Amino acid sequence: MKQSSIVPETDERAALREAVTGLVGRYGHDYFVARARAHEEPTALWKDLGANGFLGVHLPEAYGGGGGTLGDFSVVVEAASAAGCPLLMTVISPAICGTILARHASDEMNRRWLTGIADGSTKMAFAITEPDAGSNSHEITTTAHADGAGWRLSGTKYWTSGVDEADAILVVARSGSAEASGPRRPLSLFVVPTDSPGLTWQPIEAALVQPEQQFTVWFDDVPLGPEALIGDDGNGLRQVFSGLNPERITAASISNGISLYALDKAATYANQRAVWKGVPIGAHQGVAHPLAEAYIGVAQARLMAARAAELFDAGADATRTAEASNIAKFAAADASLRALDQAMQTHGGNGLALEYGLADLWFLARMLKTAPVSREMVLNFVAQHSLGLPSSY
Repeated sequence: MKQSSIVPETDERAALREAVTGLVGRYGHDYFVARARAHEEPTALWKDLGANGFLGVHLPEAYGGGGGTLGDFSVVVEAASAAGCPLLMTVISPAICGTILARHASDEMNRRWLTGIADGSTKMAFAITEPDAGSNSHEITTTAHADGAGWRLSGTKYWTSGVDEADAILVVARSGSAEASGPRRPLSLFVVPTDSPGLTWQPIEAALVQPEQQFTVWFDDVPLGPEALIGDDGNGLRQVFSGLNPERITAASISNGISLYALDKAATYANQRAVWKGVPIGAHQGVAHPLAEAYIGVAQARLMAARAAELFDAGADATRTAEASNIAKFAAADASLRALDQAMQTHGGNGLALEYGLADLWFLARMLKTAPVSREMVLNFVAQHSLGLPSSY
């Protein structure tokens, strides 16, 4: 099954997809699962991706990147996932943090952090969600107080991925002028090294089978220098949206990659498995039609993700880009669950056997239906901004 058969690609992107598929394929799904079950970083794979320029393909050349687009990086993420290695850290470090830094950080900060993100030698986590804020970023209570020498950061973040393997955390907080009360509270962004005093974390026990663990993170009067602030105090909401659309687009790419991986496994099995009179089970419409329908859904989701990346790279209006990004994430998450479920059904009882490499992806695919933005919040956005209905929140 050709990954690029639906989404039109330039020769350069087709070559990029082939190169990523070849590199990640040498590791394969067994490597991914072994690292995931041991809660170990996929260090060798990550270093290889960075050394070959894949992690920074969309980042500025001035900081070691490839000078390409988010559309290019989406190909990397999808191809790696389709080769059996859906790495959430690709969404977090290069896509969210890398894009925000490239657009809003100083030259000094980018030389300190972005060059390492681009070549894979540095990882950065992203902390926005809080126990009592959830999807409502305006209710964030983590606060940075100016102390004359810099800042003091205090608060709690929740469901923060990969803190244990990160060198720094990009933290969304209130600060300075942002301490004003009201329904729309200004925010600021800070880069916090993970070896900072007063920074602690605890893993959240979850059913996810992935290398990146999830954490509750505490900032207990963490001292930060003035250089930790990205851009201007109180300008964080605009800055953070530079990363949230890439987050949704690359999350869609992971979902689409899982879909391609699952359907490829299913098609191979359905062509080889013969039960009745020596005929492959794929010849029966009861098997073939559900797989074909799942493929159609995946094709539509991939086209939407490609369109969202195209709009982002073209600098389209923020609401228009957000509409496409949210729809892409929504469609890809639902399509991947249908594709994975049908792939498991095609395998019969073997679909639950870990050796067939499908069941261990279920909770990751299911998580992407909820994160990085829930399907309910996507529907809220579309209802209000696409259909012009009254806001429900």
